[in-house]
Amino acid sequence: MQNKPIYKRILVKLSGEALMGDDSFGINQAVIGRIVGEIAEVAKLNVEMAVVIGGGNIFRGVAPAAALMDRATADYMGMLATIMNALALQDAMRRVNLISRVQSALNVEQVVEPYIRGKAMRYLEEGRIVIFAAGTGNPFFTTDTAAALRGMEMNAELVLKATKVDGIYTADPKLDPKATRYKSITFDEAIIKNLKVMDATALTLCRDQKLPINVFSIFQPGALKRIVMGADEGTMVHA
Repeated sequence: MQNKPIYKRILVKLSGEALMGDDSFGINQAVIGRIVGEIAEVAKLNVEMAVVIGGGNIFRGVAPAAALMDRATADYMGMLATIMNALALQDAMRRVNLISRVQSALNVEQVVEPYIRGKAMRYLEEGRIVIFAAGTGNPFFTTDTAAALRGMEMNAELVLKATKVDGIYTADPKLDPKATRYKSITFDEAIIKNLKVMDATALTLCRDQKLPINVFSIFQPGALKRIVMGADEGTMVHA
């Protein structure tokens, strides 16, 4: 492992579900505090960092009703949930003296500023963490796709998908004790094998722009920092 970061600018894709901890939905303050602690350790290395946040932890509470809704309406509700998560994440960062800015793909200017690429780039250059909310601002696209899109727009060198599992496995490790972790895999392999790394749109975007993805567990203490320092952690998806 290197003694200094191998990446200058990264984008972290954080699922809403990661904020729940063991709760059935909502935001677990102890969990969000631990996640922010991991982000703070990387920020100390002067690595420029953006975060795309999901909304599943909040949307899960209305999911049964959403099943009967128009898909576009349900997707907009999910986008609003990501804005709530982004505000919670920003507040948790404030408590540990991390300066962050929230930008939303949906206009909610009384609460957060709209997404403006040039402004976001400047914030990153100034050492602020940029939290992107509301996905792409369009229904029918996931926050995985938003992470791929924002990663490319921000000229990130790596997208890190923070999950509850420490990488991509040959099978579900909970069901198959013989399942082994891939150290690395190509985008084409991930798509053909339908490994559920990210949705196919996100994988294709990253493949075409040669933007690597690392799938890792945000609940492994120090994992985010180790990846940024060049350690063999998680699974690297590459062109």
